[in-house]
Amino acid sequence: MGEQVKLTDLVFLSDKRKKLLLYLKDKPRSMAEIQEYLSSDPVSILPQLKKLKEGNLIVQKGHNYELSLMGLVIAAQMPPFLDTLEVLQKNFDYWVKRNLEGIPPFLRKRLFELKNCKLILPDVSHMFELNPEFVEKLHLSTHILGFASYFHPSFTTLYPEIAKKGVEISLIFTEPVLQRFEKDFREEMCTFLNNENVKVFLFPQDAKIADFTVTDRFFLLTLFPKEKIFEHESLLCSEPETLKWGTDLFSHMLKEAIQIKKI
Repeated sequence: MGEQVKLTDLVFLSDKRKKLLLYLKDKPRSMAEIQEYLSSDPVSILPQLKKLKEGNLIVQKGHNYELSLMGLVIAAQMPPFLDTLEVLQKNFDYWVKRNLEGIPPFLRKRLFELKNCKLILPDVSHMFELNPEFVEKLHLSTHILGFASYFHPSFTTLYPEIAKKGVEISLIFTEPVLQRFEKDFREEMCTFLNNENVKVFLFPQDAKIADFTVTDRFFLLTLFPKEKIFEHESLLCSEPETLKWGTDLFSHMLKEAIQIKKI
């Protein structure tokens, strides 16, 4: 157990050593290349290289340094681990207060893909209005995948308006949401369902996710808080890997969903 702790210290207690392992992950590097990458001189680099050599994580061959087999194994696992820490640290208060049960285990393991997401806080004076940036991006999208476990009045006008432009729309709703449509907006929902480019599904279970939307332009995720107060805070992302994460979440939920063709 002691050796394991030392190895952890060796890898993570020095920013230079951490960067060296990641830099050598792809191919051997010369001292000149390492100096340029770290923007540092040999005097400060050599002690760290020595420690990594003593820990059997790198080897020196001539004038080049490369990872050992053990170093390669460790370095390969570092990016997702470090990226996961970055994702959680960037919006720590959001993640620590949210219920993550609705995120399937295989996607929890891929939280590192949600990098560069920004926290969207609702305007207190417009708590029940959709975020303007979300609406703008939605109108610019060529296809839309969405899920909602709560009813929002804007759904009855926003999505039908976009559907008229021929945008492919697939939406999954929980039973209470569909019941609200059926009770108070039956005519609008029937018209919406008549669009060939629209598909609506019923999610028959307790999703434990407030809502999410993924398009070719962005991914918006809203999780329920652990406490009962729902603040409508969301994460907005646009990186390709986040769009893939959101699409995979939709595909996962679609497996349990039932298509609704009329109400």
